[in-house]
Amino acid sequence: MAQRWSRRSFFGLTSGIPALGISLSAVKAWGQTPAAPTSSAIDVFPGQDLALVKEAVGVSHRDIKRVTELVERQPALARASIDWGFGDWEACIDAASHTGNKPIAEFLLTNGARPTIFSAAMMGQLDVVKAFVAARPGVQRNLGPHGLTLMWHAKQGGPDAAPVVQYLTGLGDADVSPTTMPLATADRDTLVGKYTYGSGPRDQLGRDQLVIERPGAPSRQNLYHVGNLVFFPTGVPSAKIAFARVGAKVTQLTVADPNVMVTARRE
Repeated sequence: MAQRWSRRSFFGLTSGIPALGISLSAVKAWGQTPAAPTSSAIDVFPGQDLALVKEAVGVSHRDIKRVTELVERQPALARASIDWGFGDWEACIDAASHTGNKPIAEFLLTNGARPTIFSAAMMGQLDVVKAFVAARPGVQRNLGPHGLTLMWHAKQGGPDAAPVVQYLTGLGDADVSPTTMPLATADRDTLVGKYTYGSGPRDQLGRDQLVIERPGAPSRQNLYHVGNLVFFPTGVPSAKIAFARVGAKVTQLTVADPNVMVTARRE
């Protein structure tokens, strides 16, 4: 049976460090300062603190100073990844790659991040990208986090990645995104709102924009229209969110991936 850690039991664990033959002075010698863990850390122990993971991936888009602080304090964060929703997974190296942030990418890779075809494309590593394609023909069509194409990543690399852009252009299919359909403003306005599927405070979806969000979730997801009021969330075209309309009024939404996960009624 899985062990659930309460705040009291976790504090009991940390206070029992000396019983493991580890003194508090030794803990300090590791460069650590004993401190109360966050509720996020307690909930996922021994997994990484979700709040720290979210921050590490977030700052890997832009803030080399904060990335360095986090990774030097907890080296495994260089490999951290988070599911922003519906399986839109993003690692720290992914964040640096699709924003063209080479200093952060170099730092992460030096500290154990796992290189990908997307990081190679952004960094202008043509031989690496060619090797990926040779080993797995068609891999250039795979989408990265948030549904961004391989070509997008190469273009973020600037002049150093120009040979990769030229190579991918020759392949002809490294910049193909899922097909979407325009959505009439009137239809959009009928969709936004709150949809509930239970009695708990978090048993709701929706927002005052064309996004889907559950309270307390890592992020909100943009919605992309594929027709007939059916959408997919950011980076996950396999997931579908369908709105049902009775007359002029939208009454509910259904989330399927691929089977129905939840049906929520419009408040």
